[in-house]
Amino acid sequence: MRDTGSSQLRHDGDVVLGDDWVAPRSTVAEELRAKRDRRGFFSLRGSPLTRKIIIFNLIALIILVAGLLYLNSSRDNLVAQRANVLAGEARLIANVFEAQLPKRGPVNLVTGDGVDVADTLAALTLREGSEVVIFDTTGQVVGQIRGTGADLPVRPEAGSGRTPISDGLSALWGGLAGLLAANHPTQDAPVEVQLRTVVPAALETGATQVGTLSPGSRRAELAAVTPILQAGKPVGALALVSPAGEIEALIRDERERVLQMFVIALLVSVGLSLVLASTIANPLRDLAEAAELGRDRNARKMSPGRVRIPDLTARPDEIGRLSRALRGMVSALYNRIDGNEQFAADVAHEIKNPLASLQSAVGTLRMIKREDQREKLLDVIEHDVRRLDRLVSDISNASRLDAELVKEEQESFDLLTMLGNLNQYLGEDARAKGIDYIADLPKEPIVILGLEARLAQVFVNLITNAISFCEEGDAIRVWARKRQNRVLVVVEDTGPGIPEEALTKIFKRFYSQRPEEHFGNNSGLGLAISKQIVEAHGGVIWAENIRPTEADVTSDPLGARFVVGLPV
Repeated sequence: MRDTGSSQLRHDGDVVLGDDWVAPRSTVAEELRAKRDRRGFFSLRGSPLTRKIIIFNLIALIILVAGLLYLNSSRDNLVAQRANVLAGEARLIANVFEAQLPKRGPVNLVTGDGVDVADTLAALTLREGSEVVIFDTTGQVVGQIRGTGADLPVRPEAGSGRTPISDGLSALWGGLAGLLAANHPTQDAPVEVQLRTVVPAALETGATQVGTLSPGSRRAELAAVTPILQAGKPVGALALVSPAGEIEALIRDERERVLQMFVIALLVSVGLSLVLASTIANPLRDLAEAAELGRDRNARKMSPGRVRIPDLTARPDEIGRLSRALRGMVSALYNRIDGNEQFAADVAHEIKNPLASLQSAVGTLRMIKREDQREKLLDVIEHDVRRLDRLVSDISNASRLDAELVKEEQESFDLLTMLGNLNQYLGEDARAKGIDYIADLPKEPIVILGLEARLAQVFVNLITNAISFCEEGDAIRVWARKRQNRVLVVVEDTGPGIPEEALTKIFKRFYSQRPEEHFGNNSGLGLAISKQIVEAHGGVIWAENIRPTEADVTSDPLGARFVVGLPV
């Protein structure tokens, strides 16, 4: 009947080499599973991708911690807070002196007139390491005392809850600080000498002055200088100096806290990086190993088997997309291999028939003496040679079709103009056989994107098929309609129709069921090629019988209908 052809497709993501021997599905899966079992969690350390993830995560963390440790903003804030506290303490001690001063009368801190500086200083309770210095109005030291009491913690909670991490970081930080101090030794002037530069400003302004003694040294001290006032006039100055190294102790304490958080963040970052790497590197490794198994099988020329690409399509990320693409690519590749094998088998079968006829005719020709019988055999030989030539040409065209469809560039053209030209040319052939040829095309142009010559080949095949199955008095109708985003082109005839059992085979390669007078004139590839061209354009093609009523499928067909749908 009608020419047909299609290739059998497989969509399970498996790869089958050859139809005679199919290896069990579990062969490659078991190899992959065994490799995965041998691969422990710590095998990620050998993964370049894992190393990159960990390094990139740690770089940002290290930069952040380095900034917190070495930028001066935290140091300045701590110094400012401690300076405010020290200024308040200095003011309280100055109030002790001011409370002992007479409201009127001369005051001399050097001679003890008005207040006994030594006794007042002795009565004070100061923190260990802190120092109080009393100056007269000329800047001379009148009295001085260093605290010997208990050292109050800078942060009461800092001393509690020490951990090995804290002790280790403290020792490390202390060792580094000692190293730096050994490399940069400093010799500072006595405290009272440094304070003399601040006292005049406090006496002149009557306000508390705060500054740093021995700046840049690990033993830097804060000093608060405040005037001692009698009736609003300064009679001396009091300087309160913090314990040596208090500022560095504050900074070290903050840095130790930052380093503790860094160690915790480091462990968390490495752990999360390993987890992240396992969700990325392991699936990629599985995909790579599956591909490598397939490659090694081919390289070792092992028995053909089924290569299974891991199904990671459920993942909503790029790895799932990669798995989907690889499975589709492998499926398409081996579908093509299966199609080529089937095509080769079909070609061998189709060529074998005319060759057998030729062999029989040649063998008989040697034994026949009558001239008329020899002429008949020569006609058979000539017919079979033409049949072979046509078959080889069609096979050559079919084998190159895929590559040519990919290489040729699609262009926009008017479908109705092309159909009009075909109707004019093929209509004459139909009318010459006494067949009515009816063309029913819209007036408005229908522009589509595609390969005009290839689509023309499709409609030539359909129309010439219809002509070959029609007899004198039959009719052929070619019509087209645009439906939303598609255009339908229909070729109908009033011929014998298509047998029901042939409707599922009509587009298969080399399938042909023609009248005896047409035997050997067709290769059976026409409709198969037409289907291939239409599907390459994103379209569909199907065949059906024309019946008096759709409800009665058992009625004799009134003819055949071929429908081509193409995107607009």
